[in-house]
Amino acid sequence: MKLNDEEKAMLAGDFGPAVKWAIDHQLQVGRMFDAKDMVAVSQSHMMADPESLGEAGIAFTEKIAETGIKVRIPMITDPRGVDLNYYQSLGQTENMANLERRFIAACKNMGITMTNTCINYQTIMPPVFGEHVAFGDTGVVIYSNSVCGARSNFEGGPSALAAGLTGRTPRYGLHLDNKRIPTKRFRILDQPQDLMDWGVLGAAIGRMAGSYWEVPIIEEVEKTPTSDQLKHFGAAMASYGSVPLFHLVGVTPESQNVEDADGADLEIINVDMDATSDLKKPFAAVGEHVDVVVFAAPQLSIIEMAELAALCSGRHRSNATDVIVCTSAQVYGDAVSMGYVDKIEAFGGRVLVGTCFYQQYAREIGEANGWKRLLSNSAKIVNILGGYGYQPALASMEACIASAEKGRIIS
Repeated sequence: MKLNDEEKAMLAGDFGPAVKWAIDHQLQVGRMFDAKDMVAVSQSHMMADPESLGEAGIAFTEKIAETGIKVRIPMITDPRGVDLNYYQSLGQTENMANLERRFIAACKNMGITMTNTCINYQTIMPPVFGEHVAFGDTGVVIYSNSVCGARSNFEGGPSALAAGLTGRTPRYGLHLDNKRIPTKRFRILDQPQDLMDWGVLGAAIGRMAGSYWEVPIIEEVEKTPTSDQLKHFGAAMASYGSVPLFHLVGVTPESQNVEDADGADLEIINVDMDATSDLKKPFAAVGEHVDVVVFAAPQLSIIEMAELAALCSGRHRSNATDVIVCTSAQVYGDAVSMGYVDKIEAFGGRVLVGTCFYQQYAREIGEANGWKRLLSNSAKIVNILGGYGYQPALASMEACIASAEKGRIIS
């Protein structure tokens, strides 16, 4: 890879051992993907929950921080694995909490801003068209690429940290014009309605795309979707197909029409009711007891918190069913001031701040609380949690609250 003079100095150790590690790590990644050089990035976003890091990962982060290094660009964090106000009631251990505390301290010492969110594009300095960034969370990356028109690959935790320390990332994948051109063309025949529908549609397209290197272009969506609808759409597409970029005609900045995006010559793949119904079938469980209802993955926006609070108002969950809601610290303050948190808690729900359910030792808290059957309106989370020992089911937000109230899944 070609390095400029400053990057060569980084590699030589002139900026200290942490930056030397970072640029060397990036060179290894870049060579693997045939990157020719580095590209400057304006911000970084790191996934690094303690369940994924473990003792070794925490110790590594502490070792980097002990060098006294500070990040060169604004750097923020994905959801944490432990809400330090709620962890004991969830069945998380003191060791889990201590790992979290150690990691937070190390990040703060490096100047990393602990935003703890996967919806930074809705809350914190969303990237703009053409901006090169180094983002980690799959839902963040696909939204930033597809809705904002920014440029990022899926950055692993060490790669996102390296970008924060160098202000660069290898120029490969979606930082290149030729990797952003559509490769598959989809026509929507069954229009989505609520957030669950948008998630299911994204999941169906992701499964049909099936590769990080495939770029879907999607047409004939009748109404311009909201930010929350696009959030669920993209997060599910990334979960089911590892897709980091889609072109939604008329929405994606690079695709105001099919011709703009060089997608006119692609064979059309119809996405109809059969495709979405087939995807929902494994998650149907009407009439069955539900142990826990989860609203997460992605964290809830202030609009989602308002909708959820309205559904909860004047009702109460079944004593046999727990309700978990995950949102960001940035949203939480507004949700408190608007009375949304009070309504959700009066219903019997717990609002966790700065975490996401599947990143917070989901298997362990499931076992601690006896949770098996889980219900959510997130197509992403039901796709993930079968691997954590749960029996996941999928329903609209309205049906999720009604099910929590009755203690059994209703349609």
